[in-house]
Amino acid sequence: MQPRPDATRLGRPGFGALFAALPVAVVVVDPDDRIAHANGLAEQLLNLSERLMVGQPVNAILPPPDAPRSRDGHGFAVYDTVIATPRGPKIRVDFVEAQIPDHPGWRAITLHSAGPSRRLAHSSERGPGARAAIGAAAMLAHEIKNPLSGIRGAAQLLNGGELTTLITTEVDRIAALIDRMQDFSDTRPLPLASENIYPLLTHARGVASAGFARGIAIEERFDPSLPPARINRDALLQIVINLLKNAREAVRAVRNPRIILTTAYRHGMSISTGEGRTRLPLPIEICVIDNGPGVPPDLADHMFDPFVSGRREGQGLGLALVDKLVRDMSGIVQYAREGSPEMTVLRLLLPRAIA
Repeated sequence: MQPRPDATRLGRPGFGALFAALPVAVVVVDPDDRIAHANGLAEQLLNLSERLMVGQPVNAILPPPDAPRSRDGHGFAVYDTVIATPRGPKIRVDFVEAQIPDHPGWRAITLHSAGPSRRLAHSSERGPGARAAIGAAAMLAHEIKNPLSGIRGAAQLLNGGELTTLITTEVDRIAALIDRMQDFSDTRPLPLASENIYPLLTHARGVASAGFARGIAIEERFDPSLPPARINRDALLQIVINLLKNAREAVRAVRNPRIILTTAYRHGMSISTGEGRTRLPLPIEICVIDNGPGVPPDLADHMFDPFVSGRREGQGLGLALVDKLVRDMSGIVQYAREGSPEMTVLRLLLPRAIA
């Protein structure tokens, strides 16, 4: 048998070229806990060349986050952690460590810059200015709805046909918008309980398939072994329905639309809940995925803010409400473009119920 020619001779990139071109910082660690490889983005992020890193103890170059490591071979991941690098400032990243299959003792560490398109649990803590603004918004909404009711009643008394219908329709539309705004002013803590998420996901999928997503098969890729999550049933149901509605709108102009609902258990996933506080594990993952074009790049970092929408007719309240409800359950919501071909992923990470 003739030896297989090197891939680069055939015009295909070899391992070195592929590793260097990865769009994420990667450090490979050998069984002796020493760095064996580091790609270009890792060099930039850590401000060190691969030549200087190779052979060094990984903890000397890349101090591990203050979080418990998994001992079951699954690796671990820590969201939104700060790492002090040997050279340069501290970096805020998502730190993901995974075992390399078929190579016992070898590990790959990936570092993802923690971007603003993620909302973290501790971001729900509001200062006095934010609380005052919320209170003012709630009071204003209440004061606006009172005269709206009078206007609607007067219009019905006019019995003026088309003009009356126009007035009542617009009043109802404004009232509905105010109702949605009032959802953001409710600062009462959500009652949380141990819940099996699958009946809720099945219900949300049924609502979508019978209504706004009629005619589109919503694929399911579920991990059947997920433990109960610590959530609010009504809030999670509203979140998933909102995300499925967004996915349906995103694929409206796509020739072969796809919407996928997935679940997974993420070993070791945790986030910081504030300086000096214990990290919060968030192993329950729910994703709503679609093959739409995604949001414009200039909106990606603001898509969870109220009144920001990529659609001309959008009000920009759906994802903002998702963000609030997820934070009220001490979770994370994240937007990403992933896969090949690239798809839009809205990822929820939620706490597991306490046993």
